[in-house]
Amino acid sequence: MRSLLRRRRLRRPAFLGSLRRTTPLGEHWGWDRGLPIDRYYIERFLAEHRADIRGRVLEVKDDDYTRRFGAAVEQRDVLDIDPGNARATVVADLARADTVPDQSFDCILLTQTLQYVYEVEEAVAELHRMLREGGVALVTVPSLSRVVLDQEWGDYWRFTAEACQRLFGNVFGAQLVSVTSYGNVLASVGFLSGLAKEDLRTHELDEVDHRFPVTIGVRAQKSDSSDPGR
Repeated sequence: MRSLLRRRRLRRPAFLGSLRRTTPLGEHWGWDRGLPIDRYYIERFLAEHRADIRGRVLEVKDDDYTRRFGAAVEQRDVLDIDPGNARATVVADLARADTVPDQSFDCILLTQTLQYVYEVEEAVAELHRMLREGGVALVTVPSLSRVVLDQEWGDYWRFTAEACQRLFGNVFGAQLVSVTSYGNVLASVGFLSGLAKEDLRTHELDEVDHRFPVTIGVRAQKSDSSDPGR
């Protein structure tokens, strides 16, 4: 029986090529080859929700995505825990942003940040508190990714679509949260190996297999008390 199974495997050999290695092809997430695969999905998610990026918008670390994808932005703000960031207009810990007044923003962009916040439930509650009624949080998180070791803060979490639905639904209300998975097994292997968007074909990137997501996108809207339908 064992020899039969072995012969069957050999009829369909796996040609790993340049991926048959125990280290990634590059150490820079794919930036050295082009646009990282997870960034392709992040930018696609933001483009799909461009209309939500309006009014007063808060982004973490810098305001690059606000500038690129904003539809009707009146004011751009940048949040960072590091007071040395010259671009930061709000210096606060995302999990304890007590210095930020309630209902300050129409939109909050939070891309690839929650995995670095240990108090993740508190951070989601703070997003809800800082949003104005009817405001939207556009959040992306990794479902798989290399672990970041060379930084002062920790790298704590990876997320599934189900976890995001419950995490944000518990705060915003399930009916006001939509969760989207991006990626498939090829994109996952490519991302972990350090490939870039340019290494794969568009249809290979856009194929969705919910068993193997690379990136999860979350759109969470704060209830508008003036809307009788909510």
